[in-house]
Amino acid sequence: MKLPVLEDLGDVRGKTVLVRTDFNVPMSGPDSARIITDDFRIRAALPTIQWLVERGAKVVCATHLGRPKGAPNPKYSLAPVRARLAELAPGVELRENLRFSPGEEGNDPAFVAELVRGVDAYVNDAFGAAHRAHASIVGPPKTLPSAAGRLVQREVEVVERLRDNPKRPFVAVLGGAKVSDKLGVIDALVKIVDHLLIGGGMCFTFLAAKGNPVGDSICERDQVDHCRNLLAQHDNILLPEDIIGLDADGTYATFGVRLPDGAKGMDVGPGTAAAFSDAIMEARSVFWNGPMGVFEDARFAKGTRTVAQAMADTKAFTVVGGGDSAAALAQFGLNDEVDHVSTGGGASLEFIEFGDLPGLQALREAPNVV
Repeated sequence: MKLPVLEDLGDVRGKTVLVRTDFNVPMSGPDSARIITDDFRIRAALPTIQWLVERGAKVVCATHLGRPKGAPNPKYSLAPVRARLAELAPGVELRENLRFSPGEEGNDPAFVAELVRGVDAYVNDAFGAAHRAHASIVGPPKTLPSAAGRLVQREVEVVERLRDNPKRPFVAVLGGAKVSDKLGVIDALVKIVDHLLIGGGMCFTFLAAKGNPVGDSICERDQVDHCRNLLAQHDNILLPEDIIGLDADGTYATFGVRLPDGAKGMDVGPGTAAAFSDAIMEARSVFWNGPMGVFEDARFAKGTRTVAQAMADTKAFTVVGGGDSAAALAQFGLNDEVDHVSTGGGASLEFIEFGDLPGLQALREAPNVV
């Protein structure tokens, strides 16, 4: 995919450049005194911001934070983000939360006009929001010279490499709670990977599709037939062979793949974790999205930790698809041990599924693109 990049903006000296960033950072504390717990997304935008500043541009950043539902909310104020940005990139302006206006998610032309007033060029460096047809993502490229920032450029290069030309064996590891959240990407990945490893809560729908009782584990009964069809059509799907969880009286227990009534699966078992680790170690490309269990609880973190450690140890090209997987890597102190941690879990999944995103299409149709 050929996207316009920063160099395609030409001479930016003296120009005002609107940079759509993704500063949707995790925060904690009371609404009046919230603090940032991880500034990774702010730091990830610095190469783009610095490139523009060094060439004499006035940089104005815009981002969303949380889900304020189209109205100002002190819980989602950008004051802590603005303070951190001022430390990392002095003199760079940051507008207030885009989602304080209903025009952002509604892609209101009047809101777009407000965003671009007094602006000479636009840069999208918010890969984590590029799958949303929101005003700040698809609006400015309709009238302004536009480009992908360094972060978006890198994210697209990485996912395209996996999607279109991976070194093989190519292994994908998917977890998380629901099959329905990832049906499209499962359908896309199973056709291009050598092995698709399924863990997390979604594995129980697949296990049920094979006729196994799953007790009180998460199971989407309306997706069982779809999973059964996938298993019948593809022999490269690897499911758990054992499960860690709680039995009917809440006692920690290890099960096979047939869970008794009242039991609840909470993590893949040690045999499964070892098998998944072996597949990752033998791969040349690995994509991981979604934890293997409820890793926030130390009793059920071993499966996710084993996968994370294998991602760190393998010689393969490793990509982690953001979200809970990135949080797990950070929790285990391994986030610097993989080749790429995406800033947009949902965006990376949709890009794998569809091969394009609304924000990328908008950039390719900008007036400066020939």
